Amino acid sequence: MPDPDIIARFSDAIAQLIPGFFDNDEKLGLAVSGGPDSLALLLLANATFPDRIAAASVDHGLRPAAHQECEFVAAICADKNIRHQILKPTIPIRGSIQSEARKVRYALLNKWAENNAIGWLATAHHADDQLETLIMRILRGSGIDGMSAIRSRRGNIVRPLLHFPKTMLADFVKSQNIIPVEDPSNADNSFDRVRIRKALSELNGFDVSLASQSAAALDDARTALQWMIDELSLQHVHKTDAGCTLDRTDFPHEIIRRLVLKCLHICQPAVSPRGAQLERTILALQHNEKITIGDVLCQGGKTWTFSPAPKRRDR
Repeated sequence: MPDPDIIARFSDAIAQLIPGFFDNDEKLGLAVSGGPDSLALLLLANATFPDRIAAASVDHGLRPAAHQECEFVAAICADKNIRHQILKPTIPIRGSIQSEARKVRYALLNKWAENNAIGWLATAHHADDQLETLIMRILRGSGIDGMSAIRSRRGNIVRPLLHFPKTMLADFVKSQNIIPVEDPSNADNSFDRVRIRKALSELNGFDVSLASQSAAALDDARTALQWMIDELSLQHVHKTDAGCTLDRTDFPHEIIRRLVLKCLHICQPAVSPRGAQLERTILALQHNEKITIGDVLCQGGKTWTFSPAPKRRDR
């Protein structure tokens, strides 16, 4: 018999993330790999609202055992009468394996949800994942956006286990007499996350779920900043035939940074400058200079102007 306390905690998490979910007939899709975290997600959702879930497993084609692991999940779902589908990419994953695999995984899952009229997609990220991500972002010098880390809800994607420690989830799966699979990449020291995870394993006596509180507070700050930028843009960013202008530039640095980014995106939506590039651009504007970033020409002065950069002549 499942522990009623953990089920109630899971039910509360869903109610907070998806207000009104228990008052309608929306479906929740579950991303399930066969590891202890995603199996806990599957079992908790099945114990809470069994007739409103479907599960999917992604076989990236990167390991021979991956398909067997997906079949393992399929067998559990069949035993519990849960709809399940195995998803596979049509093009081999190349480049940065973890990053590209993540992009492919979400693309496949979102398409699956869309095709099956599934309104929400839940992943099994938990409190330990959140702490690891925060530390990784600190080590990479992330700003407030990056330090928001793993968000509990983003679009149609929800993460109801962010306040659950990994040990709690593993114990819950064990109590259901299910032995999860273990991804060998979780022991590969070539990945930053694995090294951080091993270092954290040496620490005892800390409540890892508090990391999600910190990340949530940072995300609230990020949301507040974005609200402020939207309000200030209405007053001080003016579109022109060629681009836009910013008519007030005496704000605190973080506000200016975000307003300049907004202006750049008006001129070139796909531009994504690195931190150092953006800082050089702001410094040049403050010194009344011209500077090009991406395909945008930026001009300082009392009013900053942003417009398409002249096309380079071929020599």
